[in-house]
Amino acid sequence: MKTKRDFLTIKDFTAAEIASLMERAADFKNGKAVGNKPLLGRSIGMLFYKTSTRTRISFEVGIYQLGGQPLYIRPGESQLSRDETIADTARVFSRYLNGIVIRTFEHKIAAEFAECSSVPVINGLTDTHHPCQILADLMTIKEKKGQFKGIKIAYIGDGNNVANSLIEAAVLMDMSLTVASPEGYEPALKDTSGRITIVRDPKEAAAGADVLYTDVWVSMGDKEDGEEKRLKFAAYQINDALMSYAKPDCTVLHCLPAHRGEEITDSVIEGPQSAVFDQAENRLHTQKAVLEMLIK
Repeated sequence: MKTKRDFLTIKDFTAAEIASLMERAADFKNGKAVGNKPLLGRSIGMLFYKTSTRTRISFEVGIYQLGGQPLYIRPGESQLSRDETIADTARVFSRYLNGIVIRTFEHKIAAEFAECSSVPVINGLTDTHHPCQILADLMTIKEKKGQFKGIKIAYIGDGNNVANSLIEAAVLMDMSLTVASPEGYEPALKDTSGRITIVRDPKEAAAGADVLYTDVWVSMGDKEDGEEKRLKFAAYQINDALMSYAKPDCTVLHCLPAHRGEEITDSVIEGPQSAVFDQAENRLHTQKAVLEMLIK
């Protein structure tokens, strides 16, 4: 019997497994895997505490394209809204479903769901990790740069779930990452590999970068006053001036949605070095590779 595996953080996969997932995702993208239906006859639950565009659509379409049945579930439409425990819900879901995608707030909710589930659980986003997004980012970097080793990434902005997962990916795939955040907004994830540098100055981070990456300053569920936070982050915008510090062929990434004119300008996100919409598309292909790997 196949051992159940979950995908809650980037570290749940080895570097070799991620490299293999990148190859398989490329097969899905270029049509080499057309007709492949590993999820035929299987049902995948999608328990979403948070609203979503890319995560929901890419998973629903991906599950369908792999032959499976996606079931979108909101907690308010289940007995979770009447205080049924996560443990009981996970055990019941496991009797009906072949896998579960969860998008929630505290990471411990996803972790408890995985612990109590007898079928694979995939993290579609928590407050501290966003591993599915980072797989798409890695695929985009591989497409644009041809490799991971030695690539320098500069992440500019809030040290959020994307930044935490990006740290794990940089260490695992032999890249260097410099994060520029205001004081008090650094990533929560600590690293001892020597590959991760935390700075205050976005120009210092961007200098010589192969990839510039940002995300919104005020995320869903952010309890801080949005206007106050925007003032603190005003110097952390990716714009044409900041781009001039990076390499001439630097690739720009943003996991979307973007608040244009805040963390990134229109001229950059619509510019020739932007791979933002390739990055969004790659959510579909990398998640199909993960689904195929974990749910058979």
